[in-house]
Amino acid sequence: MILLVHSARDIAGVNIAESILQNYPFTKTTRTYQENPVYTAEINGKQVSFLTLKEEAVNAQYLPEDFPSAELVVFTSRHSSLSGRPTLSVHTTGNFAVAGLGGLPRTLSVAPAMAMQTALKALHRLKQELTLDYEVSYECTHHGPSLNVPVMFVELGSSEPQWRDSKAAQAVGDATMSAIANFSPKGGSAVLGIGGPHYNQKFTRLALNDGFLFGHMVPKYAVSTLDSAMISQCVEKTLEKVSSAVLDWKGISSQDKPKLLSALQDVKLPFKKV
Repeated sequence: MILLVHSARDIAGVNIAESILQNYPFTKTTRTYQENPVYTAEINGKQVSFLTLKEEAVNAQYLPEDFPSAELVVFTSRHSSLSGRPTLSVHTTGNFAVAGLGGLPRTLSVAPAMAMQTALKALHRLKQELTLDYEVSYECTHHGPSLNVPVMFVELGSSEPQWRDSKAAQAVGDATMSAIANFSPKGGSAVLGIGGPHYNQKFTRLALNDGFLFGHMVPKYAVSTLDSAMISQCVEKTLEKVSSAVLDWKGISSQDKPKLLSALQDVKLPFKKV
């Protein structure tokens, strides 16, 4: 079973949810969750439950307890940034250090690399089809919840005009449903991305143009937190088998490089520099 989740507190999440309910065969059930109706649909042979949370999605640490059969959790959400740049983005969740925005300290969710790439490719296609003046990008792993199941966020940002943009909400909804329809627990060979900015366009291009399956992505500002234990967690908490790391070499501080290379060697993870 797949969980599709948004927060009632999230303008973008609500707009994306409305688009999905209008365009996909969800039916309202007699069940409720957090006092909101639960919708269900069968999408490409997969049973999907559509939930509305009363609180912010980043705090949904309890979901696996309430839905122990969930194979994938997909959140549709707003994205916020100081730049306000219109952005359609995809990422998985977890914290490399402290838990500043939900989740658990130094604890990652399971990254569904193939599903994330499917959503990214769909966003890129829909941006063109719907003539949206938005940037499409992976985001690095960040914020909560930190769940022991595959988790991904598909987001609309980065400020209120975009959150209320119905065409962009449709793009996020359609990309989300594409990822769900094509989801498989058996994927190809994934990579761990390390370095560069939070919105890593190198990793995005490698996924779009060269077929790379990125699981967890560690931004430059978090590389100093990486040790062999955290790199091992990045590998183990990726749905697909991680065969190597891809290093955005210029996007890694010189003082962090020796420790990083030593940790990669400790866990015997091959790497390439891009």
